[in-house]
Amino acid sequence: MARIRFVFGVLFFFIAFVSEGQQGSYVRKVVIDAGHGGKDPGALGRKSKEKDLALSIALKTGEYINQHLPEVEVIYTRKSDKFVELHRRAEIANSNNADLFISIHCNANQSSQPYGSETYVMGLHKSQANLEVAKKENSAILLEENYRKEYDGFDPNSDEGYISLSLLQNEHLDQSIKMADLVQEQFRERVGRRDRSVRQAGFLVLYQTTMPGILVETGFLSNPKEERFLKSEKGQVYIASAIFRAFRSYKEEMEKGLPKYKKDRLVTPNEKQKSKDNASEVYFSIQIDTSPEKMKTSPANFKNLQGVKEYYHSGLYKYIYGKTTSMPEARKIQQQMKNKGFPGAFVVAFESDKRISLSQALEKLNKK
Repeated sequence: MARIRFVFGVLFFFIAFVSEGQQGSYVRKVVIDAGHGGKDPGALGRKSKEKDLALSIALKTGEYINQHLPEVEVIYTRKSDKFVELHRRAEIANSNNADLFISIHCNANQSSQPYGSETYVMGLHKSQANLEVAKKENSAILLEENYRKEYDGFDPNSDEGYISLSLLQNEHLDQSIKMADLVQEQFRERVGRRDRSVRQAGFLVLYQTTMPGILVETGFLSNPKEERFLKSEKGQVYIASAIFRAFRSYKEEMEKGLPKYKKDRLVTPNEKQKSKDNASEVYFSIQIDTSPEKMKTSPANFKNLQGVKEYYHSGLYKYIYGKTTSMPEARKIQQQMKNKGFPGAFVVAFESDKRISLSQALEKLNKK
C-alpha cells in the first residue's frame, strides 16, 4: 500500500503543478542548484567534498550568466554551505516560475578508474549504473526530518520506488534533453572532457520541478586526476563557462523567432518619478542579494554594509550597492563586495529607471 500511495502522490503532484510547455518562449529565470551542503557533504574525494566544489562551480556559472546575459534572473538554491532539502530546492524553482533548473554535482565510484562528465534528465534509468547515481543523489533525503512523510514513504535505497517514479511522463523531456546535449557538447568540444553522454534516471529534485531541468555530474572525485581538475580554479572556471555557454545556446534556440524581449522597468517601492535632470543618467551598481520578501536595508542585514539600496524587479526585491559611471571602478567594488562576504555579487547597469545590459551602458557612456 505504501508504494501505491507513493505512485498516486507522485502523479497528483505532477498534475497539480504542471505548467505550460516552454518551446518558443522567453528564458528569463534560471535556478542554479549547488548539490548537497551543510551536514550533507555529498561525494568525498581524497582532498575535497562534493558540496564545496558544486557550490563554487554553481556560483561561477551564475556569475557568467549575470555578466553576459543581464536580462536573465539567476536564482540560487543556496549560496553558502548550508543544508537545503531536496523538496525545498524544487519549491524555490517553482515559486519563482523559473524557466530552467540546473543542478550541479560531482560523481564518485568505488573504483578510481571511471572519469568524465555526464548530464541527467528525469526519466527511467536504462542501466544499473544510472540507478546507482540516482540512489546516491536521492539519499540526501535521509538527512531530512520527516522525510518519509515529505516524500510519501519513498525509500531512496529501494529499487521499487524508482519503478514508481518511472510512471511519470515528463512534459519537458525534450527541452531537458536539449539542454543536457548542449552541456555535454560544451564539455566535450570546449573543455576536452570525456563525454559519458546524456542519461535518464529518477532524481527527486528533478521530478518535483515544473520546468525543464538537468542534473550535471561534472566529474569523478574518486579519480585522483579528475579530482585535482575539479578542485582547481582553472577546472572550475572551465566547467562553469561550459555550462554557461550551453545555457546561452539553449536560450537562443528557445527564443528563436520571438520579438526581442522588452526588459522590465525598474520599479522601486514608493519611488517617485525621477527629475528630468536625471532622466538619461547611466551608471553601474553592484547587486549583492535577491529576496522574494522585502528586507530592511539596514547594515545589520548586509554584513554591516552601509548604503545598500533596494529595487523591485521581476517579482523579487533586489539589493544593490555603489554607483559609478566607470566599469573598472565597478569591477573594483564588485571584488570588494565578494571579499566582504557576498560571493554572488555582480555588476548591473541602469539608465534612468530601466535596467539595461552592460554592453548598452558602455556604449552610451562612450558616446557621452
